[in-house]
Amino acid sequence: MQHHLARRGFLGAAVALGAAALTTPLTTGTAHAAGPGGRWPAGFPLPRGFQPEGIAIGRSPYAYFGSLADGAVYRASLATGEGRIIHQGPGAGHSTVGLKIDRSERRLFLAGGWSRDIRVIDPRSGAPLRELSGLGAENTVVNDVILTPDAAWFTDSYQPQLFRLALDRTGEPADGITVLPLGGDWTQGPDFTANGIERTPDGRALLVVNTFQDGGSLLRVDPRTGLARKVDLGDLKIPHGDGLLLLGRDLYVVQQVINQIDVVRLDATGTRGTAIARITDPDRFRVPATAAVWGDRIYLPNARFGLDPDPTTADYDVVSAPRV
Repeated sequence: MQHHLARRGFLGAAVALGAAALTTPLTTGTAHAAGPGGRWPAGFPLPRGFQPEGIAIGRSPYAYFGSLADGAVYRASLATGEGRIIHQGPGAGHSTVGLKIDRSERRLFLAGGWSRDIRVIDPRSGAPLRELSGLGAENTVVNDVILTPDAAWFTDSYQPQLFRLALDRTGEPADGITVLPLGGDWTQGPDFTANGIERTPDGRALLVVNTFQDGGSLLRVDPRTGLARKVDLGDLKIPHGDGLLLLGRDLYVVQQVINQIDVVRLDATGTRGTAIARITDPDRFRVPATAAVWGDRIYLPNARFGLDPDPTTADYDVVSAPRV
């Protein structure tokens, strides 16, 4: 999510029939790849005026996208690029920002942005399963979400806190949330601060983007105490860090308005990392905000923040790139 618009602070290698993307630095230089199996589309359109931000992909080859315009959710086949809106959303003035699907593919968790709500829906029918509203303070933005075995964790972009929605052994969400204040090294900015969220490689802590601190930083958060420690990324700054995607020990940091993804190799505990690649595609990246993986490819919705005079009539799409 981007702070420049409406009060918010928010890869591709060569495709089967498209332009080449650049991955640097890699020992072999530029990467080139087609779609999965050489047959699946490397990109596809979303509904006109949809205004996407988040993406989720589970164990099946389907991607889910949330709309900033009205909270709707769109489901697309990665094999064909075809899809449909499965959840109409609460309507104008409401959003779906980050979203994640659970391992059973029975629940899709939605971060409601300025609506200050968390929603859980059925990913097949779009039927609502749980809703928690009135979260945080008046300026709270429920931005992004990550799932752990016992909880769904959500960032608040305007308050130094995380929301925790407990999950039972079957993955069923609780009826209420708990708030985890952030302390330690966490520095809250004057406005938009927290953005994307992930788990550390060892699963024992959380990683949260802080777009304000020290020119853009990654913080490791103890989920029991809220104690935050800055992750040592060397000289890498992430002032435009948005979505995070962890694959093994490689963390993909989507830096949306500058149209690049920085790939960082973390240690097991997530206390330090080394930048190993930067992925760009000037011809196809139009402010990608978040990322999800299927097979050997990363998929990203182009959010197009700041590019369109009227976002309600703009053409939106999804692009993909090979994993580093």
